[in-house]
Amino acid sequence: MRLLTLVAALALLLGFVGGASAHASLVFAEPRDGAVLTQAPKTVQLRFNESVTAGAVELIDASGKQRTDAVVDAKDEAIDVTLPADLPKGTQIVSYRVISADGHPVAGSITFSIGEPTENKPPQESGAGIAGLIWLTRVGLYLGLFAGIGGVFFVNWIGRERVASCAILVSLIAGIISAVASLVLQGLDVLGLPLSQMFAVAPWKVALGTSLGPSLLIAIAAMIAALIALRGNVTRVSRIFSALALAGVGFALAASGHAATAPPELLTRPTVFLHATGVAFWLGALVPLVAMLRRPQPALPVVNRFSRAAVPVVGVLALSGLVLATIQLESFGALVTTKYGLILSTKLALVAALIGLAGLNRYRLTPALAKSESGAKPLVRSILLECALAAGILAVVAGWRFTQPPRSIIPDAPLAVHIHTDKAMFQVLVSPGRVGFDDFVLQLMNGDGTLLHAKEATLTLSLPERGIEAIERQGTLEPDGFWHVDKVPLAIPGRWHMRIDALVTDFQKITLEDDLDVATR
Repeated sequence: MRLLTLVAALALLLGFVGGASAHASLVFAEPRDGAVLTQAPKTVQLRFNESVTAGAVELIDASGKQRTDAVVDAKDEAIDVTLPADLPKGTQIVSYRVISADGHPVAGSITFSIGEPTENKPPQESGAGIAGLIWLTRVGLYLGLFAGIGGVFFVNWIGRERVASCAILVSLIAGIISAVASLVLQGLDVLGLPLSQMFAVAPWKVALGTSLGPSLLIAIAAMIAALIALRGNVTRVSRIFSALALAGVGFALAASGHAATAPPELLTRPTVFLHATGVAFWLGALVPLVAMLRRPQPALPVVNRFSRAAVPVVGVLALSGLVLATIQLESFGALVTTKYGLILSTKLALVAALIGLAGLNRYRLTPALAKSESGAKPLVRSILLECALAAGILAVVAGWRFTQPPRSIIPDAPLAVHIHTDKAMFQVLVSPGRVGFDDFVLQLMNGDGTLLHAKEATLTLSLPERGIEAIERQGTLEPDGFWHVDKVPLAIPGRWHMRIDALVTDFQKITLEDDLDVATR
């Protein structure tokens, strides 16, 4: 009891570790992505929605050359790139790979053009080929944590005898190897390095500096504890080590990842802990149960013990899974409109089938086994099918490593233009502010900031240097008090001239003008 109390206290403590964090997203760039400038800026500023660690930040100039004379300064959520003074005319690319608080690399790039845009493409990712290995090692890690540690816990606390030791041992060894491989692959992925650099110091050092580093170290320690608990007969010492190993599953997965680092961490980290240990308890029992049921005299008392214990565990899994899904998705629509949601939808379908089989085992096949030993074969077939579904679930959720949870997806902010004179002040929001059809929202105010009551508002846009004469559109006053001009065609990037005419009375019109930078994408 003291051991369980200590584990529970540590699980709660996880909620206090670290500040609110999420999957990093780029929220601001200056120059903005796709901007067309008349002269080269001195710096490029990148701002993220949380603190990030810079992995690799590169500048590719308009000639396609990777510039090594760009100076990168990273602090908290900001990355500033000081540009060389001799950038050629054309489109420049700044590509970045940073590490978010959940331990996952985030990659992207922005472009800006000096003068006319030119053809230029982001560099090929040299580490892109390791994605399959990252997924494979993630599956192997789950195998060690859930089938390996969960199996050790089962034989020590539920089965109370050594069964399926070979399969459990293989799972633990595969898990430890996968954890070590995941560590170096994380470093290679962050730095964008090929597999040939796996023995260099840099990827290991970078990986250990992410939140995934401690998570994998905890996982390795938990699997080593499980190996100790697997040796010899079931004893009090082996039970203690198996319980510590099971707790280690929860601590490892609560130390990193999308769900664990989502705010509020006081809720999400303990919830991940409970979910992970519940999964290990359930999935770890499957292989030992099959081994027991295949013996000449199936161990009905063991099946009954597990069946009774599994009911509250499934309840905890369902409740914790619901809490985490609600936090991550934020809306039902995200289940089918995002990659993260599609993976979750697939997982839920497989879990529903798994729960259906569990119910069949408890309420029909287990009672049949109590009546006759011939009931063992149908129960074995059902549990083997559970194993197949469990493997599918692990394979599917390993794909979350490459997705962004909907809660952290930040929509593109509209382009804002502020025009101010002594007589009037106009605030203009342009969405999306890129080549294509754009929507304009005009807020008309007097010079002192009070609402300007206008009878009409007219928006006029032109791009004289590209031969585009005035495009004139009448605004519509909406119930929100703003003038709206929808679906204005801006077919060419560049610095457009914008004029807004506000007709106050039949004899008074206020006109303000400014330029608008329209990006390529």
